[in-house]
Amino acid sequence: MDYTLVDLVALGLVAIMVALSILLAMIHFELGPAVRLARRRLWLLSVALGSGILAFAFKLVLIVAFANFPEYMIKPLLDSKEVVPGTLPAPTVSTPPRYRWTALPERRKAASLTETASSPTGYAWHALPEQAPSPADNPTTADKIALGEKLFFDPYLSRDGTVSCASCHDLHGAAGGDGRATSLGIDRQLGPRNAPTVWNAAFQAVLFWDGRVASLEEQAKGPLINPLEMGMPSLAAVVERVRQKAEYRESFAAAFGAETPITIDRIAEAIAAYERTLITPDTPYDRFVRGDLDALTPAQLRGMGLFQSLGCVNCHYGPNFSAASVFDSRTPRRIFPANPTPYEQRYRLLVGGGERGVWRVPSLRNVALTGPWLHNGAVNELQEVVRIMAAAQLGRAGRYLLWSDRDGTLIEIDRPSPTDQEVSDIVAFLNALSSDLLSRQEGSSNTATHFADEP
Repeated sequence: MDYTLVDLVALGLVAIMVALSILLAMIHFELGPAVRLARRRLWLLSVALGSGILAFAFKLVLIVAFANFPEYMIKPLLDSKEVVPGTLPAPTVSTPPRYRWTALPERRKAASLTETASSPTGYAWHALPEQAPSPADNPTTADKIALGEKLFFDPYLSRDGTVSCASCHDLHGAAGGDGRATSLGIDRQLGPRNAPTVWNAAFQAVLFWDGRVASLEEQAKGPLINPLEMGMPSLAAVVERVRQKAEYRESFAAAFGAETPITIDRIAEAIAAYERTLITPDTPYDRFVRGDLDALTPAQLRGMGLFQSLGCVNCHYGPNFSAASVFDSRTPRRIFPANPTPYEQRYRLLVGGGERGVWRVPSLRNVALTGPWLHNGAVNELQEVVRIMAAAQLGRAGRYLLWSDRDGTLIEIDRPSPTDQEVSDIVAFLNALSSDLLSRQEGSSNTATHFADEP
């Protein structure tokens, strides 16, 4: 009972007592003696004339009861009301909820429903820095960048002279990817993985889809001798190719010093130095975070909120939207798909032997420009990617009963799938992560042919 109701009851009680006192006094000391009524009739008259006061007291009691005991006073009345056909909608027949049983091994629960049941609050959004960091043992210089650019675009570094780094990383025609499901190498061989964009790879702490190397310098060496990619027989053969060109000898002397020999490490350092210039801080998202509050559309703002509240930022966080970035790489890899869904079979998401892969968390910058998507390039619509990730990684596919055989506990989690409107808003936000420059140039170049296993 709140103070307002207490005051009402107190006032009502006082009014009842005063009214009864006045009424009884008038009947017994004035009206009764005047008409010479017997004592029994005086009380009957008192009851008749005081019925209004008694009705008021009864109403006061009902008010107190309804206010303090609604579950006993109101609910039974509502439950017992009959619905007259044609006057009210037919009652809805409730059906038992459908559950998805998910019993996950303890080692996988960190990437499963239990940890993603609540999304981060107070998440801080950050813009991408204007310049990528360079390691102390490979400082960035203009001469080194110019040399790295030549090497990046030179197909002479492949066995048959047909494939360069730019073949699988078409910077402007395919936003740093190649537009294929899995890419094409020498002898038109298809590789097993989709080519990630090279844009903003400078901000990633681990490279390749499986995250097996920790620097652009190490990554640059892999495709050169991969038999499905550039196919050189050895790194020494790559060095010999480069030494054969007079223009390279001059460029290496300018970049590293006349007395420094051409080595595979110097070749990789030059390519890495060039790749560190391939960054895109020119997105609507970055302008918004830097203070331009008109940079995002209403749909993009809604999508930004959903990206946080649904839990996408659990993996795609920080300025580069990746847990594998240099800003925070404590957990750079994730199991995918983490939770069983029908998408596994539909898009062949499991790796050899039907196992769940462990992949580096990719950056989502320019993601709207780099389809097809996922490690095998099996998905052609970004909306479908959002649905897959919501279900497979965040467990947003309905109601779950999660059993822990270690603790003997059963947890019920209600995690509905995002609606079509929510998916559309998230995709709108992902478009806000696209570089203005790349968005204008997308499609201006022919799609290159290549393979994939790169940053």
